[in-house]
Amino acid sequence: MTMEVRRLQPGSFDAWDDYVNRHEQGTFYHLSGWQEVIDSTYAHPCYFSYVVEDDKITAVLPLVQVKSKLFGNTLISTPFCIQGGILADHSSAYQMLVEHAKSLAKQLEVSYVEFRSEADKSLALGLVCPKEQLSVVFGCELASQPAKILANVKKKQRAVIRQSLNNNLRYQIEDDVTNLYKIYSYSVRNLGTPVFSKRLFQRLLAVFPTQCEILTVFHEEKPVSSVMSFYYKGKVLPHFGGGVHDARALKSNDYMYYQLMCHGAQKGCDYFDFGRSKVDSGAYNYKKHWGMQASPAGNHYYLNLAKDTPTLNVNNPKYALAIKLWKKLPLPVSQLLGPQLSKYLG
Repeated sequence: MTMEVRRLQPGSFDAWDDYVNRHEQGTFYHLSGWQEVIDSTYAHPCYFSYVVEDDKITAVLPLVQVKSKLFGNTLISTPFCIQGGILADHSSAYQMLVEHAKSLAKQLEVSYVEFRSEADKSLALGLVCPKEQLSVVFGCELASQPAKILANVKKKQRAVIRQSLNNNLRYQIEDDVTNLYKIYSYSVRNLGTPVFSKRLFQRLLAVFPTQCEILTVFHEEKPVSSVMSFYYKGKVLPHFGGGVHDARALKSNDYMYYQLMCHGAQKGCDYFDFGRSKVDSGAYNYKKHWGMQASPAGNHYYLNLAKDTPTLNVNNPKYALAIKLWKKLPLPVSQLLGPQLSKYLG
């Protein structure tokens, strides 16, 4: 049986996605549409690769090169996503893509290759994991009825949600990114983080029209919280979300995520994936209050030119001053400068 690695082309998108859909560990972040989104938004070189055995796909790896003078040169699977990495039917196909990634890393002279998935050390020879657990993933099963969903939330957070239900809030599903982008920009600026390009959100809606959705919360007709979520394999995955200054007092973020759970259940979802958060970050502590189960987020790396795994995260003390200064930027300035930086943060 012959095996070869091929690079993803538009004519193979359907076959790639069929494989991801069938694979037990396939995620929304493995889908071929991400190549189109990233290429059309940022023009980062995409090296989505797959193994073929007798015209049948047996492994996939969505790789993207992210290169800049400020942040270095890397290969990531998958940037702008919380998951990625290799999907494979067996160890030979897995190892073929590992070796392909190593070869590509040498060719492109990148510092490292980052796989955003759990590492099976018996297969991924030559890959390393961070010395410390930097991130976890939160999630919970979804009941089918709103009352049961609420009952499954941790007691203190349940009380907060009940308060939010009395705050004259409403939500609607939107197909325009205007409200989301304004609110999300405000939220990440306040965290000291550069915002992504508005085009990224527009392209996600265009490329994944049936799997991508925006839910916005209003108070007295003013948008106060908004979130872009993905739907895949019975899961609802809130990915980009935030709130304005009044959101804390109105508890509109709590209202938003509860309503998203209920909305997801109505769409047939049975799992709420609250996503990845840095340990001890504000998002991490917020999600803990919901009482959801946390599991390790298993990034692993091939170190090509780098001597150690990367430390590019908001908890790194050497970025404290930059974060402090970024928080003070006027919102329009952060919206202008942010996309020029965030495109390289992946």
